[in-house]
Amino acid sequence: METMLRARFLLRCLLLSAACLTASANAMSQGSTASPPPLSAATPGDTGPAIAPSNTPPPDPSKQDPDQVAALIEAFLQEQASSYPGTSEITVDADRVSKLSRCDQLQIFLSSGQRLRPRMNVGVRCSGPSSWTSYVQADLSIHGYYYTSNRPIQAGETLSLDDLAPRKGDLLRVAPGAALDLAQIIDRVATQRIPIGVPIRASALRHPEAIQRGQMVRTIARGAGFVATGEGRALQNGAPGNQIQVRTDSGQVVTGTVLDAATVQVLP
Repeated sequence: METMLRARFLLRCLLLSAACLTASANAMSQGSTASPPPLSAATPGDTGPAIAPSNTPPPDPSKQDPDQVAALIEAFLQEQASSYPGTSEITVDADRVSKLSRCDQLQIFLSSGQRLRPRMNVGVRCSGPSSWTSYVQADLSIHGYYYTSNRPIQAGETLSLDDLAPRKGDLLRVAPGAALDLAQIIDRVATQRIPIGVPIRASALRHPEAIQRGQMVRTIARGAGFVATGEGRALQNGAPGNQIQVRTDSGQVVTGTVLDAATVQVLP
């Protein structure tokens, strides 16, 4: 009897041990396959990543958009510079345009008689809803070619392409009146001595068929069925197509159109 009880007790212990081992193995298996919680999981009290405050102030509704004003000034100066054979570069005073009052009707202008310069004041006029006028400083450069002589040119000589040396630079910083178009130079006659290396001015040249002040010319008047000719002295310089005044032999002053280097056509 005692032997049987002892055998039962041992069997029970073996059964319990097997159950414990199985439970432990299952727990280890589940732990190895479980995914860890996501790193981005919110924790209690978490409000998300901090956002740095912007340093850009909100636009002032009482001020004009500075980018709009600068664009208008640049477009205006680009148009003014289009008569030059070069590429323009413009810089507008950003601080000044940022202080302009709001305006619905803006007009950009240059003061009367003002020519383009490397640095200038450009007018900004508002006509609504309120009226005001202000000036903004702008820097302008026009990069292109101008021409100098590669030898001393004497008065009366006719210039050819071989006499020229092109130079590249800011055309607004070249001597005022410099001839920037080859058509203003080639086959023109020098009216004065032109030193070597000096920018060639248009005023130092004349059209080969131009009339000079003080020159004796032939006058011609055409009418219905007649042609009248005479002589006179030119009172002005003029190239073909220009109108000049001529004093005739009788002392009368008439106005006519230059036809060539010796002839002026007057009205009958």
